[in-house]
Amino acid sequence: MPETFQDDFFADELPPPKDGTGKAQSEEALPADAPGKHKPRSGAIALAPAAAQYQELAAQLPPLLRMGVSTWSYPGWEDLVWDGAYDSSVLAKKGLTAYHQHPLLRTVCVDRTFWRPLTASQYAAFAAQVDTDFRFVVKCPAGITDAQVRSEEGKPREANPAFLDPGLAIEHFVQPTLEGLGSKLGVLVFQLSPLPWSLLSRPGLLMERLGQLLAAVRQALQKHPQVVVAVEVRDPELLTPALPRTLKAHGATYCLGLHGKMPPIEEQLPTLRALWPGPLVCRWNLNRIFGAYGYTDAQKKHQPFNEILSEDRHTRERLAHTIAGITGAGQPAFVTISNDAEGCAPRSITLLAQALASLADAGPDKRPRPHPEIMVKMPSNAYQ
Repeated sequence: MPETFQDDFFADELPPPKDGTGKAQSEEALPADAPGKHKPRSGAIALAPAAAQYQELAAQLPPLLRMGVSTWSYPGWEDLVWDGAYDSSVLAKKGLTAYHQHPLLRTVCVDRTFWRPLTASQYAAFAAQVDTDFRFVVKCPAGITDAQVRSEEGKPREANPAFLDPGLAIEHFVQPTLEGLGSKLGVLVFQLSPLPWSLLSRPGLLMERLGQLLAAVRQALQKHPQVVVAVEVRDPELLTPALPRTLKAHGATYCLGLHGKMPPIEEQLPTLRALWPGPLVCRWNLNRIFGAYGYTDAQKKHQPFNEILSEDRHTRERLAHTIAGITGAGQPAFVTISNDAEGCAPRSITLLAQALASLADAGPDKRPRPHPEIMVKMPSNAYQ
């Protein structure tokens, strides 16, 4: 691997906390004998019995919809996803064996790849834990999608010479995911970290480089046309017609990023409309009430991530209508949700599923229908 790939490159908007795990410390950081803390198990992980109650709800959802969480190693999901208390390290390695059996969880976003690349064998270990119908959403390492080399505190240090390098993207991301996940690979996400003004002020150059990357990715995926390629941005300035033109020219789509740095969902939908027809890829990452840099505050409020503490009905309802429109038009949808969206990703997914089911009151097939306003506004009849 080139010297430009340093661990420092693999940082999101905020640096990892002092414990070095890449996630805020939660209940797993407490001593095993702390009040309210169960002694973690170390054996085989099973699905929480309570999850069986969602079989009927799952049957009401569009078959083309896949929902899941962003990162699955949270002990706080005991009795929601896991059948007992497990250490986060155990869940990270073995949790998918139980996770994939949950009726509502048909995909998962592998976030750890943003921090550093994984090998094909590591991906294969994930794939071996799930059934053939399961699909993975995987993020490209920040060493390729961040234009800047950052310090441990997340502050820019210098320009990243590996930014949007097609060869590195294929070698360290596309090829290992294909080899390890095989037919279980669903989406490759290229999340462009916040860009410096030197690039934002030269959108033509940026789109040219992005187009070269996407062309190389599609070439590498020639034998895998079912894999969705999506680009997520963290700069509202990029939501211009140039972005969907570049994406469409290279068989990619826009990842609907619901995050404090970006406009609300309804202001991002025009970018999706410009790409129609096409799939939906949505990552509901952070509740807007916490602002652009609110990950730390969100995790402090939400841990141990087992309850809805920051409900966002507006986003949920808009997202439900969007999913209904897109899947109703025959396009697939991948939606992953973080604990930082409302406090507990599995509960957010349940609420979103219930919102979708509530739309299924028109038509004999009992499938969700978008609000009539969508059909008026959209030439594609697909987006709200």
